[in-house]
Amino acid sequence: MQLIPWSHDCSDNFTLRGWHSEPSGRPLLHFLHGNGFCGLAYEPLLMRLGEHFDLWLSDAQGHGDSDHGGPFRGWDRSAELAVEAFQAGRSVFGEVPRYAVGHSFGGVLTSLILARHPALFERAVLLDPVLFSPAMLTVMAVSRVLGLHRRHGLARKAATRRSQWPDRDTAVSSLQERGIFRGWSEASLQAYVAHAIGDCGDKVVLKCRPNREVEVFSSRPTHLWPDLQRIEAPTLILHGEQSYPFVVRSAQRLARLNPSVTEQPVAGGHCFMQQDPVSAAQAIELFLRG
Repeated sequence: MQLIPWSHDCSDNFTLRGWHSEPSGRPLLHFLHGNGFCGLAYEPLLMRLGEHFDLWLSDAQGHGDSDHGGPFRGWDRSAELAVEAFQAGRSVFGEVPRYAVGHSFGGVLTSLILARHPALFERAVLLDPVLFSPAMLTVMAVSRVLGLHRRHGLARKAATRRSQWPDRDTAVSSLQERGIFRGWSEASLQAYVAHAIGDCGDKVVLKCRPNREVEVFSSRPTHLWPDLQRIEAPTLILHGEQSYPFVVRSAQRLARLNPSVTEQPVAGGHCFMQQDPVSAAQAIELFLRG
């Protein structure tokens, strides 16, 4: 599949970038990545989805090829900027059915978009979205007041992440079967190293700086659960059986609270779609085309 780069000078005075497929008249799928990743890091998954959908891949502030843009604008604003860029560019696809998919951080941003722009997408799939529980959100709010917000588990892991290597082969060897990359298919790991890591002089470095990843995980959406209960479009949450326990509990809670949302466990961890892109693509296609 041929992908075309796009860029959008957003209203917050930095440039968002991403990729889209050649318009074909098929349904259009908007995809948002996880924290520290970028759209093309999911290339094995997206190429399979691209057999059935046109694609719009959006890299968030400081991720992939989008500008760093100074201080992180926050989850709520990031969702709105993704919509702004999409609205500016989607006319080339015409009036086709529009669907949304997001992973982790991108799954939460997608849920905020669904709540606040109910006419934009007809159906959606959230892949292991990091839906912080109400109790977690309270702790995060108090921690921010006390200046402790960068000390919780996800933020600490991001802060210590290795960010540079002498070359891409070394990066592959360093990441393989470690941490979040455990169990990834070879093609998924190669896509991450090819697209989420960039050249910098005589070495290669993460395109998303670790401090940006920390900023994301040290912050939170403003009105997450009231927004989640406003989702009207049929939405499926796929969550890994070995993912973070809070993700599983939040998915189940949301499915009880909102009749538009269903949840389904799948084999794998938080990045199950990188572990088995074929099965993940089949599950996404089945629901969106259902």
